[in-house]
Amino acid sequence: MTVSMAQLRDKYLRHDKKFPHVWCPGCGIGIVLGSLIRAIDRLDLAKDDIVLASGIGCSGRLPVYVDLNTVHTTHGRALTFATGVKLARPELTVITVMGDGDATAIGGNHFIHAARRNLDLTAIIINNQIYGMTGGQYSPATPYGAYATTAGYGHVEHAFSIAELAVAAGASFVARGTVYHAAQLDGLIKKAVEKTGFSVVEVMSNCHVQFGRRNGMPDPVSMLNWFKDRAVPVGTAADLSPGELDGKFSIGVLADVDKPNFHEEYRKIQERAGAFRET
Repeated sequence: MTVSMAQLRDKYLRHDKKFPHVWCPGCGIGIVLGSLIRAIDRLDLAKDDIVLASGIGCSGRLPVYVDLNTVHTTHGRALTFATGVKLARPELTVITVMGDGDATAIGGNHFIHAARRNLDLTAIIINNQIYGMTGGQYSPATPYGAYATTAGYGHVEHAFSIAELAVAAGASFVARGTVYHAAQLDGLIKKAVEKTGFSVVEVMSNCHVQFGRRNGMPDPVSMLNWFKDRAVPVGTAADLSPGELDGKFSIGVLADVDKPNFHEEYRKIQERAGAFRET
C-alpha cells in the first residue's frame, strides 16, 4: 500500500507543535528528513523503539521535528550519547544525524573510532560543505578553492572524503547519496538502518545561502543541478580514471561487510565477567 506524505507527516512529525521549521527555504535538510521517515516507515519500526540523536548545527535541529525518542546533544558528541543509549538498551534502533563540521571536525575522533569499533549505530552525515548555522566558515568538507567567510580568497585546504574515510576506518556499511537523488537516498538510509554494525550514509546537501551564493550557486535549483552533474554511480566510477573523476564524487553503496560489532562483543565480556564472579 502506498503511503502518502500527509500520512507520513501525521505519523512521524511533530507537525502540530514544532513547525514552521528554522531551516532556510529550499534547504536540503528537509529532503533528508523526508528520506529518513520514509525509510523508517518501510522498515515498519515502532516509533518507541527508535532513538534519534543529533549534535549542533543546522542538521542538529532535525530530531526536534520528528516524533521519535530524540536527543539534541552537544557539538560533535552525538555518537557518544548514542553509544551510551545503545549499550544501555541494545534492543533499540539508534540513529544519529550530524553535519559535516559536527561529525568530522570537533566530532572527528568520535566518528573514526565509532567506525573502528563497529558500533551498532547508523550515522547520517549531512554534508553541505560549510558551517551553515554559524556564518559560512569553511569546514573539513569544504572543497579546495571554494569560498567561505573564512576563505575569502579561496580555500587552500583539501576536503575530507567522508564516505571513504568511513570505509578506511572500518564501518560495516557505507553509502553516499545526494538530496537530488532523493529516491535513491530513501533506499540507502533503509539499508543502513537495517544493517548490523556501524553504518554511515553521507548525504551531499545544499546550503545555497552560505556555500552556494559564495560559489556561483545562489539558489537551491542550481545547487541540485550541481549534484546531478557531479554525482557518478559507484559502478561507473570504478571504470573511470582519477582524471575523469576529478571534481566528481561517487554515489551508492561503497562498503557492505559483515563482522562482529562492538555491542555483541561487549555483551560476551559481561557474560564472562559475570561467570567469573560466580566461581
